[in-house]
Amino acid sequence: MPAPEPATIMVVDDNPENRALGQAVLEDEGYRVVLATGGEHALALFDREPPDCILLDVRMPGLDGPATCERIRARPGGAEVPIVFVTAQRDVETFDRTVAAGGDDFMTKPFRPPELVARVEAALKLRRLAAERLELYSMVKQQRDDLQRLQLQKEQLVAFLVHDLKNPVNAIELGAELVLRDRDASPRSRRAAEKVRDEGRSLSRMIMTLLDLARADEGRLVPVRAPVAVDAVVARVLGELDTRAEAGGVRLVTAGEPGLAISADADLIQRVLENLVENAIRHAPDGSEVEVSARAADGGVELRVRDAGPGVPAEQRDQVFERFSRGDGAEPSRANRGLGLAFCKLAVEAHGGRIWIEDAAPGAVLCCWISRPAG
Repeated sequence: MPAPEPATIMVVDDNPENRALGQAVLEDEGYRVVLATGGEHALALFDREPPDCILLDVRMPGLDGPATCERIRARPGGAEVPIVFVTAQRDVETFDRTVAAGGDDFMTKPFRPPELVARVEAALKLRRLAAERLELYSMVKQQRDDLQRLQLQKEQLVAFLVHDLKNPVNAIELGAELVLRDRDASPRSRRAAEKVRDEGRSLSRMIMTLLDLARADEGRLVPVRAPVAVDAVVARVLGELDTRAEAGGVRLVTAGEPGLAISADADLIQRVLENLVENAIRHAPDGSEVEVSARAADGGVELRVRDAGPGVPAEQRDQVFERFSRGDGAEPSRANRGLGLAFCKLAVEAHGGRIWIEDAAPGAVLCCWISRPAG
């Protein structure tokens, strides 16, 4: 029995690099690929030989993606061909346009090759299902579209909140700094200003964490790596959190090897360490120490933050790095929102590093490993 002919996939994109990438990924999976440089070209190729599936860019000169999709749908046989929109525009308005034009799926650039293959396979399977179970297909597609739209709305809401909150929080921090610089300010005013400044900094870190978690969801949390002096990062973090530690009756100390460097995004790594130290301060008992240390290990540098708190049970050590996780013994009143450690895990792994928890007996040690600079 002869082998079935491979499915033909049309890749429509005005960018030659995007076309070449799609062709390479799909041909590696055994698909036959035809390339179109724009909407008019795609229509001409469709009239000559309708493909089994179409990958369609949204923004193209001349006839854009949604208009091309509408014209394909109006052609004989065009209603049965699955069309997957591939675009760098991740917003609700673009999504709604592609759905209204008759698109079957919507994915954003840059994409991972396995995701592209999975979307094509799903589109082909869904269209086959549609031919047999049109009503069921429509229901599944509607539910999928509704979920994607909700996800995009959530991402937009996070972006708006982050943007709208940054300015007032910065103003609060600036106001507190002005009070602290006022030589005539009373001790009581200075203590209040220090509290306001530290809470403002904590809120700023939370805002940036939300933004980075959203970026990670979109595959856009990409470190800008350069050599980073570990001592300098530790000093900045301890300086930022010293007042908060004092208010909690905790002393910050350093240990380990001096003069170490890592290859990292300095801003991301500083915020990782801030979250780890802030977490340790929350759990450290009054009168204890939080120790921050660094040591060379496995061709990189291991950062360690040790507290003398209740520790983390072995069965919960992976769970605490999940979003909104507080652990079974966490107190609801604590300022633990379950996002800081989730951000740490994403940021460290974006560097190709790893993060974990060890037992300090008493307490816990939060550890992360980052590679050293090349050469």
